[in-house]
Amino acid sequence: MGFEEKVWELMKKIPEGKITSYKIIAEKMNSKAYRAVGNACRRNPRPPEIPCHRVVNSDGRVGGFGGETTGKNIEKKINLLRKEGVQIIDGKVLDFEKKLYKF
Repeated sequence: MGFEEKVWELMKKIPEGKITSYKIIAEKMNSKAYRAVGNACRRNPRPPEIPCHRVVNSDGRVGGFGGETTGKNIEKKINLLRKEGVQIIDGKVLDFEKKLYKF
């Protein structure tokens, strides 16, 4: 199993209503390749089955989605998170630590 496949398997474990960070996923894989985790999210072959929308920046900012960091895709990510009960204010996850899933 390659790096991206491992990332996708980990993303499947993130419960609905929770989020994790690119950094946490990389660390779970004994890596510091946070950006590569983001690239794996961007190349996700089966959203929303593989819930890449639940992966955010370590500071609680929503981060990218569908290869974009602004625009319609980010709004789509925010809407998906809100439907799962994750509150977003000014592009950041409210109660970040409470919503954080650490595997």
